[in-house]
Amino acid sequence: MFCCLLSTLCYTLLVHHLKDLNEKQKEAVLHTKGPLLILAGAGAGKTKTISHRILHLIKEGVAPHEILAITFTNKAGKELKERVHKLIETDPELNLPISHFGMPFVSTFHSLGVHILKENAQKLGYTRHFTIYDRADSLSTIKEAIKSLGLDPDQYEPGKMLHMISWEKGEGKTLADYQSRTGNNYFAQAVAGVWLAYETALKKENALDFDDLLLKTAELLSKHPDVRAHYQKVWRYIHIDEYQDTNKVQYSLAKSLVGEEKNICVVGDIDQTIYSWRGADISHILHFEKDFAGAKSILLEQNYRSTKTILSAANQIIKKNKVRVEKNLFTENHDGEQISLFVGYSERDEAHFVATESAKLIASGVLPEHIAVLYRANFQSRVLEEAFLTHGVPYQVLGTKFFERKEVKDIVSFMRAALNPESLADIKRTINIPARGIGKTTILKIFSGQKDGLPPAMRAKVDNFYRLLGKIKEKIETDAPSRVVKFILTESGLEKELSEGTAEEKERLENIRELATLATKYDVLPLRDGIEKLIEEAALATDQDSLTKNESAVKLMTVHASKGLEFEYVFVTGLEADLFPHKKIGERRVSSAEEEEERRLFYVAITRAKKKLFLSYADTRMIFGSQMINVPSEFIIDIDSALIHDMPRQSRWGGGQDDTEDSIVYL
Repeated sequence: MFCCLLSTLCYTLLVHHLKDLNEKQKEAVLHTKGPLLILAGAGAGKTKTISHRILHLIKEGVAPHEILAITFTNKAGKELKERVHKLIETDPELNLPISHFGMPFVSTFHSLGVHILKENAQKLGYTRHFTIYDRADSLSTIKEAIKSLGLDPDQYEPGKMLHMISWEKGEGKTLADYQSRTGNNYFAQAVAGVWLAYETALKKENALDFDDLLLKTAELLSKHPDVRAHYQKVWRYIHIDEYQDTNKVQYSLAKSLVGEEKNICVVGDIDQTIYSWRGADISHILHFEKDFAGAKSILLEQNYRSTKTILSAANQIIKKNKVRVEKNLFTENHDGEQISLFVGYSERDEAHFVATESAKLIASGVLPEHIAVLYRANFQSRVLEEAFLTHGVPYQVLGTKFFERKEVKDIVSFMRAALNPESLADIKRTINIPARGIGKTTILKIFSGQKDGLPPAMRAKVDNFYRLLGKIKEKIETDAPSRVVKFILTESGLEKELSEGTAEEKERLENIRELATLATKYDVLPLRDGIEKLIEEAALATDQDSLTKNESAVKLMTVHASKGLEFEYVFVTGLEADLFPHKKIGERRVSSAEEEEERRLFYVAITRAKKKLFLSYADTRMIFGSQMINVPSEFIIDIDSALIHDMPRQSRWGGGQDDTEDSIVYL
């Protein structure tokens, strides 16, 4: 009898972590051997499922360090880490601090690349202290390459050239691959020349760009079977979130990490594939069961986020797509309010509506950060910002990264230059911060190895700068990251200069001090490791990371940027034909694949909402200096009219019809 009770108690403890899961989630958690595909609809609790699956593996005896979880954003990674941490520490069977077990390796693809490359940099001809170029660094180097080759920057636009190179790398192609395809094509040969000059500059500076973090890692695992076997042994259980968003090089990297046991679990939603423009290939998730024979597939269809009304609209929208796995999201949540539709006379009228409705919500007790305004194209934010300013509604435009602020980049560049003296980009950036009177000619002489030939006074200035870098390097070896930031601020002279400057300069000083505060989270790491992690965070920060700043504000962002986020109240604006769904200027027709991706994008937009959804468009909109007369988006027409409430026109901002006119009929 006692044994029976004990057995029951042990089983109860073992499955304690399953009690809050639905049956399909439980099935996914308990399937621990072999490949697993989880098709998780919007708001279906995929993060909860992954975190409980990781806990279950640990309770079955898998060492945490043998578990790898790859996310697409830092935010998603942080959330997963926190959930796993909490589950481990509160599980009644484990009942031990996290320090006893350790934690699984949770990372984005790019952070994973950095980790692997730092451990094996020498095999690719780099040192572990390589510099990671951000887009600005890459663009500057591309411009120099175009100039050195005597090419016309108007014809060979640097941004376009960088995009082409980035696209090729995302497809898993090297410079040699591209060169083999140029043939007699003059333009392609020019691109190859720019790429070669760009790669040469990167290698000279012991630097890698954002795309290299994946391409070089894939190359490393492909060319070095011993390295590949090592990481397959290290991470026996692999989880990949948002698998539908993988490009070819990420796909290759993922497959290389899977060992003989084939313990790979991927989570994704074909209906949320919205990044084909940056290389995401929907075939990767569609063909998963072919890639991994015997794979189990599980559908998560229960939505925990949205009301029944919002979910009904989402299902009506997405069912028109042909390239998908059939599923029908459902929820046990209440019906909720109807979807509100507003038609403005102009884009200013529409913006006025969004701002005033946001103000009403805030006045009723809704926190500003629980409201989001989504739009298809970045240019739409300008008029919305004007309206929010006019009405005194606090707002934040997603996309202003903390680490992209000049003064923050300056401090990080000092660290990078101290650790990697080959990084000419960082030396060029910092050598005159603050102003030291070192001109371009002098900098060119330094870079060409002619420092000894400089006039004595100029030589002294240059020597002082390099002594500063030496001091910073010593500080990195002996002190915590937060104190290194403070040291650079003081020793460089920046603190004195900014504190005595304008209000704007004093604000820049506060941003550097904020960097010191942020750096404290790395103070617990071994000295040099802490700085390296801080530099890595600066290089790999995403738009969503900026949401941690100025939280008490309505969030304005593109629909693409909203992926993975949720808000109680969501406004989807600019629902006009040719704007959303989007059609490029001069484009006569859109491919069926593009049509379906636009529909998926709208699906993503409306499934961000938890309580209430607002849709809007304008009769007229100024685009590229031309006044466009609009018709409503087909997406509005596709939603059952019973789900929609037409909102009356409000006082308009100049021109047009009478304020009391009814909303135009869209059906």
